[in-house]
Amino acid sequence: MGVIHPEISIIADANSLSRAAAKLIVRQIGEQLQRKEYFAIALSGGSTPKSLFNLLAKEPAFNTQVPWDKIHFFWGDERHVPPDHPESNYRMANDTMLSKLPIPQENIHRVMSENSDADSAATQYEQELYAFFHLTKGQMPRFDCILLGMGPDGHTASLFPETSALLEKERLVIANWVEKFESYRITMTAPVFNNADCVIFMVSGEKKAETLQAVLQGEKQPYHFPAQLIQPAHGRLLWIIDRAAARNLNVQVGE
Repeated sequence: MGVIHPEISIIADANSLSRAAAKLIVRQIGEQLQRKEYFAIALSGGSTPKSLFNLLAKEPAFNTQVPWDKIHFFWGDERHVPPDHPESNYRMANDTMLSKLPIPQENIHRVMSENSDADSAATQYEQELYAFFHLTKGQMPRFDCILLGMGPDGHTASLFPETSALLEKERLVIANWVEKFESYRITMTAPVFNNADCVIFMVSGEKKAETLQAVLQGEKQPYHFPAQLIQPAHGRLLWIIDRAAARNLNVQVGE
C-alpha cells in the first residue's frame, strides 16, 4: 500500500459496523465545524451504507448532534438512471436519510443522471464541484469525508476493474463504461478521492473476504483491484470491516 498506512477496524458484524461509522462521522462533523462553516461529504451507494443512513436519520444519539443545515451531500458515483429509479444511489440515500432530516434542498448535490448523455451528466457534475469548491482548472476538491464501499471484484465507487476511468488523472468526474452491466456509471475519479481529508471504506460480508485480503495485503494491482487506487495524499484512510469480511486478513485489530 505504499507509504499510506490504512487504519483498520474490525467490527463484530454489519450492524455494529454501521454504528461505528455513524459515531465516527458525527465526531468528524463536530471537529470540522469548529474550524470551518460547512462539512462536505460524498456518499456511497450499495447495500452496506443503507443501515448507516438509517441510523443517522432515526437515532437521536446521532441526528441531534448534527447541524444539518451545514452539511453538504454529494455522491462518489451514480448509476445512469433517473433519480426515482430503484437502482439510483441518490434515491436510496434520500429515502433512508435525506428526506427524514432538516436538510436544505440546496445542500443536496445529486448527479443529474436522468440526462440521456452520460458524458454530459459527468461534465455537469464536474462543474458543480468546480463551483461549490471554488476551483480553477487543475485543482481538486477537498472533501471532509468520502464514504466508499468495495465490491467482491475489488471495485469502489464506479471504478471497475480494467475500465478507462482507472487511468484518469485530470478529470473530477467521468462517465465510465462498465461492460458487464452494458451501461455507463458516473463516477468521481481516484484523484478526487485521494484529495479528501478522510476516506472511510465500509466492507461487510464473507463474499468479499478473499478480495479484501488481496487489496490490503496482496500485490499492488490497481488495474485489477481498483480499491488499491485509493491512497489519500494527506488525509486519513480508514477501513471499517466486519469479521466475516476480515476473516482472511493477517492482522490483530480490535473493535
